[in-house]
Amino acid sequence: MVDLSINFAGIKAPNPFWLASAPPTNSGYQIMKAFDAGWGGAVWKTLGVPVVNVSSRYGSVNYRNTRMMGFNNIELITDRPLADNLREIEEVKKYFPDHAVIASLMVESKAEWEQIIKDVENAGADGIELNFGCPHGMCERGMGSAVGQEPEVLETIVGWVKNAATIPVITKLTPNISEITDPGLAAVKGGTDAISLINTIKSIVGIDLDTYAPLPIVDGKGTNGGYCGPAVKPIAMHMIRELAQHPEISKTPISGIGGVETWRDVVEFILLGATSVQVCTAVMHYGFGIVREMEAGLRQFMEEKNYKTIYDFAGKALPNVTEWKHLNLKHKVIAEINADKCIGCELCYIACDDGAHQAIALSEDRTIRIPSIIEENCVGCNLCSLVCPVEDCITMVKKDDGKEHLTWNERTLNDDIPVTFDDDRAGGKHHFVPKPTDALKHKN
Repeated sequence: MVDLSINFAGIKAPNPFWLASAPPTNSGYQIMKAFDAGWGGAVWKTLGVPVVNVSSRYGSVNYRNTRMMGFNNIELITDRPLADNLREIEEVKKYFPDHAVIASLMVESKAEWEQIIKDVENAGADGIELNFGCPHGMCERGMGSAVGQEPEVLETIVGWVKNAATIPVITKLTPNISEITDPGLAAVKGGTDAISLINTIKSIVGIDLDTYAPLPIVDGKGTNGGYCGPAVKPIAMHMIRELAQHPEISKTPISGIGGVETWRDVVEFILLGATSVQVCTAVMHYGFGIVREMEAGLRQFMEEKNYKTIYDFAGKALPNVTEWKHLNLKHKVIAEINADKCIGCELCYIACDDGAHQAIALSEDRTIRIPSIIEENCVGCNLCSLVCPVEDCITMVKKDDGKEHLTWNERTLNDDIPVTFDDDRAGGKHHFVPKPTDALKHKN
């Protein structure tokens, strides 16, 4: 029997599906509606001294038929009085005592931190999330990502909070930094109970070609905002992995955020070490009801793999994530085209010939639209299989026997790597490359 319940750094929830601190958690009404739909937890929209927001707050990047592939937000923290939020936190906990309600906080002075911690604890919050990630507006005031980018300051404030709090503390990190393990390690040294990441990425999503103002436009002007949505998922997974593999951080629970939209996204985050997953943009796009698909998909995955809890597979992908220098140079795959599935679009040929390794040929008989692989040229780069519009028409077939294993690191230790510009040990030394003038033959 699958059990989706979690205990995240002492915060219990019926499942790992949480709402991230954002517009969908602006009010008790929204959070109760979400819990009723099936969400297990919610991080309240960041509380602090109320702000004044602008009108025209969101922008997006659309890709072909996909709306909001990337989403940009210049909205700040809550603009509602603290008393209103505290009253609603208390009310939500009365109706949903077994669901996780986490108060996201952002203030400046030590005295303000100590006071607001008491306030949210008295309201019944199950945990606190420190917003050290917001990359717009608040960072101009010395808060948000301005703290997350200064590990020493971050460590100090985490220490203040831990000294004052009696409930678990989650530190939310900014991705707008060169090395995510620096603030992650600072949070651990400060005593944090858990870490959440990523917050949004500092960005400009577009320029209006008539007014020349960045989107979203506020009275003819614009500013950078926080970028999120499906487009940021790969960045989030990389940073989660970096923390989960760090020897001084790996035992700290991680709540994964960034581009989560489907059950598969949830599973991938858990496989990289997250033990709760927060969602924002997908809810803003499709509503709270998406949690039903997430739960059904996660349950089916766990049943098929015979996992009882998410802890049975949390971090299971981490041993397979390594540095490039440890990858097997003897591994060999080449492309294979299924002629029965091929629709003759020739996109694989175009992509390979123009953008890769000239390993696909067209038939001289132009009534035959099925390309062929030039096996001796194919380096197994995967590009053709990625651009092919037909599922499983082009597959990558393993050609080595698996008996040899040699890495760049091993070659380096054996003094067997290219060291001069024209070294005979260069990987592409004998690889076929067309003559430059062959390009002009295409004109015919």
